[in-house]
Amino acid sequence: MALNSLSFCILLLFGISLVLVRANTDANDAQALHVLYGALNNPSQLTGWKADGGDPCGESWKGVKCDGSAVVSLDISGLGVSGTMGYLLTNLASLKTLDMSDNNIHDAIPFQLPPNLTSLNLAHNNLSGGLPYSIVSMVSLAYLNVSSNSLSQPIADVFSNHTALATIDLSHNNFSGEIPPTFRNLTNISTLEIQNNQLTGSLDILTSLPLDTLNVANNHFTGWVPQELKSISNFIYDGNSFDNGPAPPPPPYTPPPPGTPTKRRHRSSGGSAQSSESPDSQPSHGKKKSSIGTIIGVVLGVVFLLMFGILLALLFCKRRWRTKDNGGRMSGRGVSNGSDKVNVEIQEQRITSAAAVVDLKPPPTESLLVEKMNGKNGSLRRVKSPITATSYTVASLQTATNSFSQENIVGEGSLGRVYRAEFSNGKVLAIKKIDNSALSLQEEDNFLEAVSNMSRLRHPNIVSLVGYCTEHGQRLLVNEYIGSGSLHDMLHFSDDGSKRLTWNSRVRVALGTARALEYLHEVCLPSVVHRNFKSANILLDEEFNPHLSDCGLAALTPNTERQQVSTQMVGSFGYSAPEFALSGIYTTKSDVYSFGVVMLELLTGRKPLDSSRPRSEQSLVRWASPQLHDIDALAKMVDPALNGMYPAKSLSRFADIIALCVQPEPEFRPPMSEVVQALVRLVQRAGVAKRRSSDDSGFGYKTPDHETIDMSF
Repeated sequence: MALNSLSFCILLLFGISLVLVRANTDANDAQALHVLYGALNNPSQLTGWKADGGDPCGESWKGVKCDGSAVVSLDISGLGVSGTMGYLLTNLASLKTLDMSDNNIHDAIPFQLPPNLTSLNLAHNNLSGGLPYSIVSMVSLAYLNVSSNSLSQPIADVFSNHTALATIDLSHNNFSGEIPPTFRNLTNISTLEIQNNQLTGSLDILTSLPLDTLNVANNHFTGWVPQELKSISNFIYDGNSFDNGPAPPPPPYTPPPPGTPTKRRHRSSGGSAQSSESPDSQPSHGKKKSSIGTIIGVVLGVVFLLMFGILLALLFCKRRWRTKDNGGRMSGRGVSNGSDKVNVEIQEQRITSAAAVVDLKPPPTESLLVEKMNGKNGSLRRVKSPITATSYTVASLQTATNSFSQENIVGEGSLGRVYRAEFSNGKVLAIKKIDNSALSLQEEDNFLEAVSNMSRLRHPNIVSLVGYCTEHGQRLLVNEYIGSGSLHDMLHFSDDGSKRLTWNSRVRVALGTARALEYLHEVCLPSVVHRNFKSANILLDEEFNPHLSDCGLAALTPNTERQQVSTQMVGSFGYSAPEFALSGIYTTKSDVYSFGVVMLELLTGRKPLDSSRPRSEQSLVRWASPQLHDIDALAKMVDPALNGMYPAKSLSRFADIIALCVQPEPEFRPPMSEVVQALVRLVQRAGVAKRRSSDDSGFGYKTPDHETIDMSF
């Protein structure tokens, strides 16, 4: 009897322990929910949730459903919570359903979402920005609803592999541009709702989709409504600018077959399209209407052929005239010397649809002294300053980037994506393709003025603007390509990158970027504020020389949205100065603060914000600032990847410079010229120490007066 009782107790304890093990939530899932809870301002509506600790699965947190230790569903819809979506949702690797609809969540949709979602519902919030590019890898997605938000920009072209996607609702936002090409790959789509946006172009790309419901109302679509779409049972298209007349016959403009009855389109009360035969379409009138259609088709065909012949004749005469005028040279192949000739050649290329001519030679400066471009309002704006950068054609940039393929994407920011471009002459450059919707009307018109200003930035530690493109309404920037990656990736994501970043290399990076900011703040007139200074914008070459990117791009950010855009930039969290977070004011002293944060990254190897660490250590500045003048604590803060290979005195001086830069009050932060001088003194003292030693494994750095300083320390 006692044995049976003992066995029962053992089995009971085993069962309890098994339940406890199963209830232990995966650490990554729990961490993601902790971050989300804090981002939502710790709302009381989320009963059971905790900012730290706890067991979401075992304690049945509100809206959380689990399968074993994995969180598989998160539904907090209609709770009236506010705040943001945080930055760690990608940790929820097992999550299938995410529903945060009908709340007051604001800011941007995070760049990275749970990768294996089948259902995503963020409808009826205050989200802004655009669709994140990471959706391209969420191939299991079957339901996507982001309706009734404040999303803008063109719809991201990220649906190339979404064969499971059955429902998309992007309605009641401010999306602009045309329907993305990858929509044609949605082979399982049944419901598409994109009404009440600012979309343009035609609906032709939707004709092959198996749609049951299509709502495109209240946009700016043009052209004819495709016949294939009219058979959709629930099709609503009112509030657009579609042509009312009959659609043109298909090429080569053959007349419609005899006996085809004409149809008159009616609208239902909801704006849906219905086709019915005209009441007077009696058999006795069929042949008459058919003959009229035939005559119209023939007349249209003849008119088209006559116009085409006249166009060819004019083009032939113009080419002969240009051949004679240029001494027998074929027009379109030579590089003209005047702006008028350049414009004529561009027009000829558009008319003839000839193969793209890749012109890598910069145009004469004087020819662009008075450059013209079309703004959205149709006005012309003159650029008063000369542009010294090369003017590229869209065709040449498409060729160099393989039509801006996903494989060539090397980065993405708030203004657009960056592509690696390789030209036929072997030159490799970086192309930033700016989303037009990211620019306000006024600053879109000022694009060439901004390009002119950026083209005059000349510093060895600043990424040079090589060229630009404004053809066909596009706005692209062509920069030099720095191929070894960013400081951020080297410190935080490279397997052995931080080990290769010796103390000497880190001081080199700090001094080089300090000189770049000194040039922007104190040499350029007027001063240039970077506004987005962070380790991800510091590119390193093969010798670990730093090159600061995105200089001057702040001028292209809309004034009315600068605070909003800046807070949405992926990776910018943790770099912003306190005064910017409180008031939206950003000055050169705010850049100094961001520089101090980057120096902290170099010192500690830590990210500015890291939720994987204990709460007291998640904010790098808050954690490190009190310890910067404590030698013992400072030694424990140093990046372990350095393996103790650093001089203590240089480390202490480095920390002193950081402490000056990250002071909360902007008026107490030093100008960048003083920061540069402090870093140079640090290097010079190390040089003296080196000359007293026998080690000669250092490197040199040239100061402005070309005195070579030894940096082995």
